[in-house]
Amino acid sequence: MNEGAEIDPLSPKERARSNFVRDLVQRSGASKSGSTAWPGPTPRGIVQFWDDLEQLPDDVEACMNSWRKLQPDGFELEVFDRTSASNFIRDRLGSRHEEAFARCYHPSMMSDYFRYSYILVEGGFYIDADDVYQGTPIDYLFDDGRLKLQPFCYDLATSQMVAPSIFTKAGADQPGWIFYFNTTPMIAARNHPMIERALLNATSSLEADSANGLPEVQATTGPGNLTRSVSEIVSEGCSPEALLVAHDWELTSTSQWPLSYRSDARNWRLSNQKRYSGSPSEER
Repeated sequence: MNEGAEIDPLSPKERARSNFVRDLVQRSGASKSGSTAWPGPTPRGIVQFWDDLEQLPDDVEACMNSWRKLQPDGFELEVFDRTSASNFIRDRLGSRHEEAFARCYHPSMMSDYFRYSYILVEGGFYIDADDVYQGTPIDYLFDDGRLKLQPFCYDLATSQMVAPSIFTKAGADQPGWIFYFNTTPMIAARNHPMIERALLNATSSLEADSANGLPEVQATTGPGNLTRSVSEIVSEGCSPEALLVAHDWELTSTSQWPLSYRSDARNWRLSNQKRYSGSPSEER
């Protein structure tokens, strides 16, 4: 190794996945039309999750309600909590998946696992409870059956997110950048192979021996799992055309900051690999 050479903090597999996402995000000629290869339409159902709807914070409820303005356009909204999500998973996917969902120790993991389950068997549009709709048209996203995902890029050097206007440009890259796919939004027709793999990988990770403590949220059910799954399924022969990268999703929806729950254990970043009891006021 050359003196002074930078050491990549990512493993070779992680760097390969980041490069894979970078290439997908920055490729030219990606079209909004994919109806021939991935026929649709995608169901016009908007699905959300909050683990305990009896303790839904007012500011989160306001975010969720912002999507109701799409109802006159034929979109149906459905909200699940921990119990109804578990029942859905049991009834549609069986006991193995129900038990895996029960192993999700934090609401963030539950929402991740539930969205994979719901979109796989029903199709539609999952959006996080803290996302606010900005009012731009989204009808075109439902014309075909492709999976639509938002790309992210994190800069290790600055510990900050890189703006999409910068990292989506062809050739844009830095040694400390990590490219990955977010789990919200998640829009696809039912039985999409990338969602099927994400659910399989999350299930297997949750079933794995946890002798070393609770599993890490991002890698087990979150963006790490999703990015890994998309990379795997494409490497096995699934066409990249099965995916539409939503480069400018921030024009459609933004994750609201600050919100009341972000300062306590309901924020997964403060509860990663820690037991979660469900009460905002308790120590974890």
